[in-house]
Amino acid sequence: MIIRERPNAFALLFAWRGSVLPKITPSLGALLVFSSLVVLLHNDHLADLSHYSVAPFTLLGVALSLFLGFRNNACYERWWEGRKQWGNMVSDVRSLSRSAKILMSAYAAQGLMKWCCVYYHCLRLQLRNGKLESTTVMKELPPWCTQRIHPDQLDRVLIAPNPADAALQQMALIIRNELHQKRLDTQSVRILDEHIARLTAVQASSERLATTPLPFAYSLLTHRTAYLYCFLLPLGLVGSMGWMTPLFSLIVAYAFLGLDALGEELESPFSGSPNALPLEALCRVNDRSLAQAQGVSAPELLQPEGHILN
Repeated sequence: MIIRERPNAFALLFAWRGSVLPKITPSLGALLVFSSLVVLLHNDHLADLSHYSVAPFTLLGVALSLFLGFRNNACYERWWEGRKQWGNMVSDVRSLSRSAKILMSAYAAQGLMKWCCVYYHCLRLQLRNGKLESTTVMKELPPWCTQRIHPDQLDRVLIAPNPADAALQQMALIIRNELHQKRLDTQSVRILDEHIARLTAVQASSERLATTPLPFAYSLLTHRTAYLYCFLLPLGLVGSMGWMTPLFSLIVAYAFLGLDALGEELESPFSGSPNALPLEALCRVNDRSLAQAQGVSAPELLQPEGHILN
């Protein structure tokens, strides 16, 4: 996610980092060449385009604006839903650690928090299609967690079809063992199970967003229409704008192609794109919460690098 102070009006015109301009620059370059070629053909009388009107482009531009607006709203809703779910996770992790400290023995509470830490780190890697290998996951875990987890235990979780859910199952086993040892009553078990159920709901919602994109035909329609509009626009402008045709074509294309590219990034809120959600930073917030609950040294919050918070 891009984190930066809003620049002043002049600097805003030339802001490169954090914009979609790097992604659409090749398309804008191709349009610049094409629109310049159209002007050359028209001025050399090789193709008389003066009788073309911009009226059809005006009507199509209004319709395209509506299509892109609806699509971007849908994509932003997916992005915001993902942020709300991971915000709920931060709240649930803190509540779980507090309940564990109240209801469970210190050893059992530490085990529960350990597997909770494994859970959200595995979920982050699953959503971003990262490698769920023992060495990789161990590097992602904070020191207090790696000191209390055996590699063989972690391997058994990572070979499961859904490692994040397997970590939740390990939390459930700890609670069951405490119940069988009569160190927990049924009311305490219900409270702890509700926390795990909410973490399960966050995972299910995140997986739904990650595996169910917007209908491809809808995205293809707006993407194709935007490019056709931008590359046909010089034909309607050259008769009245002359050599200014490439400039105005680029301005219009920046708006339409930029909205199309931005919607594509927001559609996948858990990807590694600059506008994706900062899952690593949110996991670090959870690490700090669990470390504080156990009275151990808490890691520092992640800071943006180059205005991008991962």
